[in-house]
Amino acid sequence: MGTSHIVDGKGLAARLREELRSEVEQFKRATGRSIGLSTVLVGDDPASEVYVGSKRRLSQQAGIDDHHRRLPADATQEHVAGVLDELAADPAVAGILLQLPLPSHLDAKALIDRIPWEKDVDGLTTTSAGRLARNLDGLRPCTPLGVISLLEAEGVRLQGISAVVVGRSDLVGNPLSRLLLQKDATVTLAHSKTENLAEVTSRAALVIAAAGIPGLLGKQHISPGAVVIDVGIHRTATGLVGDVDFDAVSTVASKITPVPGGVGPMTIAELLRNTLRAAQLQN
Repeated sequence: MGTSHIVDGKGLAARLREELRSEVEQFKRATGRSIGLSTVLVGDDPASEVYVGSKRRLSQQAGIDDHHRRLPADATQEHVAGVLDELAADPAVAGILLQLPLPSHLDAKALIDRIPWEKDVDGLTTTSAGRLARNLDGLRPCTPLGVISLLEAEGVRLQGISAVVVGRSDLVGNPLSRLLLQKDATVTLAHSKTENLAEVTSRAALVIAAAGIPGLLGKQHISPGAVVIDVGIHRTATGLVGDVDFDAVSTVASKITPVPGGVGPMTIAELLRNTLRAAQLQN
């Protein structure tokens, strides 16, 4: 096989944000209400600052009001909980996003669960996870939504396809498996401890790498013509890399996402779509 078609997540995300801007305008005209997103950043983790900055900038470009809250690294559990409760009660705030990771003295799960499910734009509360598991209306995690949008935009037929998701996090692997099942894919959930991983992945027509291990999947893991989506992103001395050995795998896959420029931009586009969805749910 020659070289894979490289899936352009950056271009698709830009088109989705453009569509969203007019949908936000329509919502405002129809309801007379604005849509607000509150990003909550605790401490000064440099990567988190970059992520939050980009979420805020793109949400404002889409016509979404910025209700950012910045808390010191030594903020107590009670202080952060109080801020989340205040935002939960604020009708101007449609969506709340608590940026992870939090400083180690804070209980992230307990804090996330203070966010009402209809404002949970990250789709991470226990209620949101339960609603996804039961296929009830709700907000889904942004990266899995971005993966599904990419696959659909690329014309990948999900019904009946054999898919392997490598990685079982609550942020990506678990919810993505659910979303694929709801699209009638036949899904295997594997992870870094799976024995004979290459044997499992090389039988699949769709392989999604989300284990958080640089270069985990090589050419031997992919069957010729399979579609490969790389969710991983790692900073190395030579630049950003994913969970997939891009150079090797792109010689056998039919389609592959690059790192950066693949799934990453889609995550923010889906966050903005979730914020509009949250406003619609509350309206």
